[in-house]
Amino acid sequence: MVQKIIALWEKEWNGLHTAAYLIAGFTFVAQLLAIVRDRLLAHMFGAGSELDVYYAAFRIPDFLYVAIASLVSISVLIPFLAERLRPENTEEAKRFIRGAFTFFALTIGGGSLLAFFAVPALSNIWVPGFSEAQRDLFVSLTRLLLLSPILLGISSILGSVVQVYRKFFVYAIAPVVYNIGIILGIVLFADSFGMYGVAWGVVLGASLHLLIQLPVFFSHGFSLGFERLSLSELRNVISLALPRTIALSAANLSFISLIAAASFLADGSIAVFTFAFNLQSVPLAIIGVSYSIAAFPTLARLTALGAAKEFAAHVSLAARHILLWSIPVIVLFVVLRAQIVRVTLGSGLFDWTDTRLTAATLALFVISLAAQGIALLLTRAFYAAGKTKIPLFVNVGASSIAAVSGIGGAFFLHTSNMARLFMEDVLRISYVPGSEVVILAAAYAIGQIVAGILLFLFFRRDVPGFSLSLGKSFFQITAASLVMGAVAYYTLIFSAPFLNTDTFLGIFTQGACAGMLGVAAGIAMLVILDNREVREVAGALHRRMRPATIIAPDQEEL
Repeated sequence: MVQKIIALWEKEWNGLHTAAYLIAGFTFVAQLLAIVRDRLLAHMFGAGSELDVYYAAFRIPDFLYVAIASLVSISVLIPFLAERLRPENTEEAKRFIRGAFTFFALTIGGGSLLAFFAVPALSNIWVPGFSEAQRDLFVSLTRLLLLSPILLGISSILGSVVQVYRKFFVYAIAPVVYNIGIILGIVLFADSFGMYGVAWGVVLGASLHLLIQLPVFFSHGFSLGFERLSLSELRNVISLALPRTIALSAANLSFISLIAAASFLADGSIAVFTFAFNLQSVPLAIIGVSYSIAAFPTLARLTALGAAKEFAAHVSLAARHILLWSIPVIVLFVVLRAQIVRVTLGSGLFDWTDTRLTAATLALFVISLAAQGIALLLTRAFYAAGKTKIPLFVNVGASSIAAVSGIGGAFFLHTSNMARLFMEDVLRISYVPGSEVVILAAAYAIGQIVAGILLFLFFRRDVPGFSLSLGKSFFQITAASLVMGAVAYYTLIFSAPFLNTDTFLGIFTQGACAGMLGVAAGIAMLVILDNREVREVAGALHRRMRPATIIAPDQEEL
């Protein structure tokens, strides 16, 4: 047993980076297309009332997807499917998938039908600050977007089969074609049909997400016929999925409350909030999600083997490398926030005022990036150890903190002119209309930081020795990141007189030069400090990258 644990540990220690980099590669492509999607929307509509309605219209379908489709997500279905899949007889697995499809079809069908008729009444809760015209558009777009959770939920069921048969490329490409569908909707239909054309693009993307997996699904003899799950199967599926579903639903409701608060603010506030949130989600998906997903299979196996010491070491390894990438990104995003927003979104109707407000909102979102990555990792580590209650209570509590502080903070800034002027001065957005929206990003960040800290403390309590190797790494990475930020900041200042920053090329060149010089300085500082994580990354890059068995991440939102 000891030799088996050692062999697994030595293999997976090196394989973690390979799997994480593979997942990050696929994620990067999907996120790059998401940036293209947002740039097109910003170009055509700007940060105004139309985009406010469009982004708000996702909230009810997204909540349905989280509350119902997560019950049949890949993380839930794969263990049951693998248990029933036998080389000599796959009928039991096929029957289980048909039963899961039947359960999902009935629940999502009933939920969508109820939501379809309830949208006008729900608009009073979801977007209470909208005008009558905005609410009419909100109702119409929401009803159209209710097709998305149905299509993506079915796609999730297909994805469990695709992953069990190790067709990872097909599953990983699904989010890519999803964004391609939305982009096609914007390019082909937005001019003629406005926001309805964009919404039909979302439905097209969801359809492509499903269709690309159908050939693999059918090729292995599976079908989507109707069949009843046994009571014990249904109970087991729900008991496994429920903690995750509640946590995701709480986070979604928290986000809905922030959107509801933004509906009372200036036109474009929801658009600015969403643009900034999407931008901070890019490094989170590439770093935090990639490492947490890559670590999960090994953590589950180490738990099964009773290898507590190796379990703690593997979580520490992933946590150290999340910090290695996240902390420098936080500093770079804060320093280069205007350049990042202007390059990615600054086109057409998205003007300099929109840029300044989105950049300030992004800076507040991104300060929680490391905490979000650590929280994702530790949540999966708790799941691997069979402890689902702790992340459930922590995430629900943190979501509640974000919702309450966001609504309270927005009201405080609206009533306190002195506090608002102070905040505007600190974030360099003085006299920018709608500046109150930044407090919503700050509230979200506070909730995420609280979640990261609490999960860290609970995990350290339950897994002795976990945090011993993190302190030195944290201080080394932070010191190098501050040096990197200082170099990037002064590069921006010194290069400004020599560049025309009113053009795309000028602002891109300024940001790229500052970023590259800053990164070079940060790496040099880490080398001088003899940083352990840099040595590990260098070793992983110099070794031949071997194929890694990866589990692609679930799609947790529309």
